[in-house]
Amino acid sequence: MELKLLNEQGQPASTVAAADTVFGRDFNEPLIHQVVVAYQANARSANRAQKDRSEVRHSTKKPWRQKGTGRARAGMTSSPLWRGGGRIFPNKPDENFAHKVNRKMYRAGMCSILSQLAREDRLAVVESITVDAPKTRLLVDKLKGMDFYATAESVLVITDGLDENLWLASRNLPNVLVVEAGHADPVSLVHFDKVLITKPALAKVQEMLG
Repeated sequence: MELKLLNEQGQPASTVAAADTVFGRDFNEPLIHQVVVAYQANARSANRAQKDRSEVRHSTKKPWRQKGTGRARAGMTSSPLWRGGGRIFPNKPDENFAHKVNRKMYRAGMCSILSQLAREDRLAVVESITVDAPKTRLLVDKLKGMDFYATAESVLVITDGLDENLWLASRNLPNVLVVEAGHADPVSLVHFDKVLITKPALAKVQEMLG
């Protein structure tokens, strides 16, 4: 499979060979959904703590006698049915949200996403992308010059190695994210409108997923 290799002006200068096993997969929506949900679930931290009926502060005195009042029976004010009572199934800090996804499934899902990006012309390859100084304006001008920042609502830049100037220049841009090839995740690939990947990073991605 051939991918477009863009020049500094964002014009197709030539093509670069890409493996069909990575960029020529069929679109598998159920698999992509499973991979994305699992990635988001595994990133969750169990930081919620609620109290059950034995942990809330309450009196052990029976609110009223069992019979003769005309009201429903009540034993303690800690009942989950009462205001201020404990939760029936409280959230605990040791709650586990992890989803199990096999390595083969994860790689197949990533390849399916990349293949769909290539088919929709949302994936572009460049030789390299750098800025001379950690200035946001320099990165914006470079992306605009390549006709990326103006036409896309968001851009994901994948590089082979994290350039400090490039990373610092992108921090103030809410719709631009710079990541290394090894840190590209399915959620970012699905979320961003355009994906700009350098030629060395493309080789790394094919080596990891091929």
